[in-house]
Amino acid sequence: MGENPAKNHYAKLNQGEENEMEIFGYKTQGCRKASCIAGYIFSCGALLLLFYWKPEWNVWANCIRCSLEEADVFLLRTTDEFQIYSRKTVRWISVYALIKSRSDYPAAAAEDSVFNKAIMKPSLQVKTIQVQKIRYVWDTHAKLFQKVGALEDHHTCSAIHAKFGSGLTCNEQNVRRVICGPNTIDVPVIPVWKLLIKEVLNPFYVFQLFSVCLWFAEDYMEYATAIIIMSLLSIFLTVYDLRQQSVKLHRLVESHNNVMVTVCRNKEGFQELESHHLVPGDMLVLKEGKTLLPCDAILISGQCIVNESMLTGESIPVTKTHLPQSDNFKPWRMHCAEDYKKHVLFCGTEVIQTKADDRGVVKAVVLRTGFNTAKGDLVRSILYPKPMNFKLYRDAFRFLMCLIAFAAIGMIYTVCVFALNGEETGEVVKKALDVITIAVPPALPAALTTGIIYTQRRLKKKGIFCISPQRINVCGQLNLICFDKTGTLTEDGLDLWGLLPSERNCFQDIHSFPADHSLPWGPVFRAMAVCHSLVVWEGKIQGDPLDVKMFEATNWVIDDSSRYQIEGQGSTHGTVVRPGPKAGNGPVEGLIILHQFPFSSALQRMSVIAQEIGGEKQVFTKGAPEVIAMLCRAETVPLNFESKLLLYTAQGFRVIGLACKSLQAGKQSTDLTREEVESDLTFLGLLIMENRLKRETKPVLEELSAAHIRSVMVTGDNIQTAVTVAKNAGMISPKNTVILVEANKMPGSFSASITWKPLEQNKTEDYESLEDGSWTERRIGLALGSGQYHFAMNGKSYQIVVQHFRHLLPKLLLNGTVFARMSPGQKSSLVEEFQKLDYFVGMCGDGANDCGALKVAHAGISLSEQEASVASPFTSRTPSIACVPELIREGRAALVTSFCMFKYMALYSTIQYLGVLLLYWQLNSFGNYQFLFQDLAITTVIGVTMSFTGACPKLVPYRPPSQLISPPLLLSVVLNILFSLSLQIFGFLVVQEQPWYSKTDIHSACLSTHNHTENSSSVSSLGLHGIRDGYNEQMDNGYKSYENTTVWLLSTVNCLIVALVFSKGKPFRQPIYTNYVFILVLIGQLGICLFLVFADIDDLYTKMDLVCTPTMWRISMMIMLAVTLAVSLLVEEGIIENRPLWLLLKKTFRYHSKSNYKKLQRLLEQDSAWPPLNETIFSDSVAISVEGNMGGHTNPTFDSNEDAL
Repeated sequence: MGENPAKNHYAKLNQGEENEMEIFGYKTQGCRKASCIAGYIFSCGALLLLFYWKPEWNVWANCIRCSLEEADVFLLRTTDEFQIYSRKTVRWISVYALIKSRSDYPAAAAEDSVFNKAIMKPSLQVKTIQVQKIRYVWDTHAKLFQKVGALEDHHTCSAIHAKFGSGLTCNEQNVRRVICGPNTIDVPVIPVWKLLIKEVLNPFYVFQLFSVCLWFAEDYMEYATAIIIMSLLSIFLTVYDLRQQSVKLHRLVESHNNVMVTVCRNKEGFQELESHHLVPGDMLVLKEGKTLLPCDAILISGQCIVNESMLTGESIPVTKTHLPQSDNFKPWRMHCAEDYKKHVLFCGTEVIQTKADDRGVVKAVVLRTGFNTAKGDLVRSILYPKPMNFKLYRDAFRFLMCLIAFAAIGMIYTVCVFALNGEETGEVVKKALDVITIAVPPALPAALTTGIIYTQRRLKKKGIFCISPQRINVCGQLNLICFDKTGTLTEDGLDLWGLLPSERNCFQDIHSFPADHSLPWGPVFRAMAVCHSLVVWEGKIQGDPLDVKMFEATNWVIDDSSRYQIEGQGSTHGTVVRPGPKAGNGPVEGLIILHQFPFSSALQRMSVIAQEIGGEKQVFTKGAPEVIAMLCRAETVPLNFESKLLLYTAQGFRVIGLACKSLQAGKQSTDLTREEVESDLTFLGLLIMENRLKRETKPVLEELSAAHIRSVMVTGDNIQTAVTVAKNAGMISPKNTVILVEANKMPGSFSASITWKPLEQNKTEDYESLEDGSWTERRIGLALGSGQYHFAMNGKSYQIVVQHFRHLLPKLLLNGTVFARMSPGQKSSLVEEFQKLDYFVGMCGDGANDCGALKVAHAGISLSEQEASVASPFTSRTPSIACVPELIREGRAALVTSFCMFKYMALYSTIQYLGVLLLYWQLNSFGNYQFLFQDLAITTVIGVTMSFTGACPKLVPYRPPSQLISPPLLLSVVLNILFSLSLQIFGFLVVQEQPWYSKTDIHSACLSTHNHTENSSSVSSLGLHGIRDGYNEQMDNGYKSYENTTVWLLSTVNCLIVALVFSKGKPFRQPIYTNYVFILVLIGQLGICLFLVFADIDDLYTKMDLVCTPTMWRISMMIMLAVTLAVSLLVEEGIIENRPLWLLLKKTFRYHSKSNYKKLQRLLEQDSAWPPLNETIFSDSVAISVEGNMGGHTNPTFDSNEDAL
């Protein structure tokens, strides 16, 4: 396909990102295009339809391969396992009018900017493509496509201040606006006709159309009409649903598309304009009062308090500080590391409060616009969801392929039979094509969807919302759940338990809460009063629950008037805290918080610079005790610091370290770096918080454990606190040993070490227990021998293991239960590593710092009060982990329902297919009313009601099969096909042996019962549509025969037998008798079938193409059906559903699970040296760099620590 070198023809788009794609260049060729147009005409549009389904074929047929630079058409392919193709056409943008008349052209875009590199000279045009709402421009220097709509990543902190600090010129702004496009997240409401066409062109409906045309050609008017009505109803319901979603999404984003903003223009001063005119690099001025952010922006002066609940589902206000002006060569994002988000204001969030510094106004540089923003990325994830890869869906496709192959055999048979009997060619073709519509059930996709819809409704009633219905089936396979700790397993709020002050490197007496006497005035009191990021919002003090409890204990209040006069500095913005009515008389009028370094998950601390009114400036820091102690002067840290910390963390308390230092006078607080502020501190003491388990936690974890579903804790808290909570919650049994895995980098080298220590030994030493050491060792040895041990490690050790001890990671994960001090990126990485071991992983978190993990997991469950967090597929309205077993129960029931529907639809189509092929042998077939009754009155009604069965309330200790191609399921289908085949062939052959049988005279069996005209009028009220007037009862339309009557009655009742046998209840669903609607439907259908067997009413029989048979033959047919029912039930219950039998067969044939974690378990059982207790292993290999991929799934625009999507 062309002879151009492959390297110029191909490149990668968004390399290393989640939405990475391969891009191939093609050039349209006139003669090829003309040939394709001719093909469209001659194929009556069939070729065009094929190209619509397969865009890659369209490109290959119309174009020739060429370099990306020459290409006018691009073929894109996703790099995931689905490899989905899409076609994009080049669009040219001219900037000639903007630049031609300007002598200062280079100023229109800085030399190193993507805008300058994209403008082709001398034509002054820009080559662009748009992929999933993001615009890419061709970089003429690098010869590749670059994303526009975002500030380049290479800028340093000082460069951002220097280049963009005074704003863009009007000309620069115009050029950028033309190239980037408007700053809008434009989700237009899709017109109904577009939705309708898209839905109608679905391959399923095209197959329906083919079937309907064939049925009309064969005069199956009634059935064809019924299918048209059903299909139209289905299409309209889907279109209505899609339209509602489109309207909802449009309303979600439209409010941010047109906000009035103030920008600073270089040389032109301030200017008001509509937000859709903003471009990356614009200088935004944030005024006082509430503001809705229309773009992502980097704060470069002042401070903001932002409500990010739209993105995080958490309504805790977040403090944003300005980007430091540090002069170095690192790009700004790398320089700020994980804390870069502290300087970024995200689109769609609301600025509640602004605090200007001594430079006067609060300014921010526009970082990203439109769909490149945090909110745009969120909307794109809804518009273009990641396809789900689940074995069930792959197996369903294979299953349909098998049915098509089955149909092909039937077609060959049909052609041979009819051609040999001298039938007309047209008739032979129609009969052959008819076999496809019988063998491939057109109602299969609809039947599968109904089960998911019913489950979704049941979940909604229980307060669990689902935005990704196809994941419901996956929930039935979950066998490992990762839980966040705070707010998920434990109560969200913390209670202040005690304060352990420190003076002159010694701990003082503990101050317990609630106390009779108030806290004494001193540095510890001041730290509790000011070291927080609380704000007064809507009349209430709001912020982190820990900060709220700590501040409330002081009985001070926050003064809402934020501007305060400071001696020698004029007026400044600062939060003022004063003694409240209950505080008594404090020695000072109040304290002013001058500057904040907000809490960082990476640094595990926060700091403030504060000042007594009329006093000196001081720094106060709080955070993880281990981190705080390292920042303090050694002489101020008590010698028994570690044992005291262990004493409280081992009891499950959350412990916070406090420290302070005085600042030199005369230095501006805004000029100080975080490193300068957080050094040489004085240790003040430990704040001890109580974090109680939620009431539901222990019973839920016990239920999961009983169901053999692993529970893992992934938290940002201290490792000892996490282990204690895991023990209290029942995640770790009291008899089991906890092994602490510690990995450290060797100072001054590239190698690292890893050590395994039993946690009990630490306790024994530190609590000076009387327990005999040798007994402890014996107990640990026994626990290890039986595999009853759990690994615990922190985020630092996890990262070192991933870098230096990659070969040990699977072994550690197999028994890893507690992962503490984990950053959001590490949480995502951990979930992905579990998935590599073939675990089906669920993640349950509070939706704040678990964004990446919630998205990456097979089933992410967010415990948010908001109705639906867009971060995770599932959201529970009640913030309790009780939703986890509920979701697994419903998932298992939905999965089993899907299998039941598959089996039923396979058998129904096979039963009908076998019946028709048998009758084809005699050049006969079923009549159209016979087809209508089987397809509509039997199968459609069963398909709708079979899925009503609810989930079983008890979680059993095993999962349903995950694939259709599992031996029990295949055996069930094959045996039931054989039973049906035997039944129909037996009936077909035996009826021919009867003494009353005649091939030509269809009335020979019932000459005595010939005329029942008086009953005919009452029979027509059964709801079956009559044939047009003029048909008389003696008229034979070619279908009537004894074989037809026998085979049709047997196959119709056989459909009911199969429905009953396959409607599996326990252990994953409730017993079948609880599905009252289904049982009533089956009884009703059986009643009608028995009536048809024994009625012998001429009018009815004429319309149904049945003939009269002797009563004994009818009873014989009932006996055949009863035997089939008994054998089917016996086989299904005695063999297919006999779990002990299958386990025995597995054991006999030594079948072992192919899952990676099972293989590893078997290997470790034979390894007596694992785990290597009290040993240290050194890495001798070079570290694997994981900086880029540590995050697993990360939202490139909004991967936040405490504030993730």
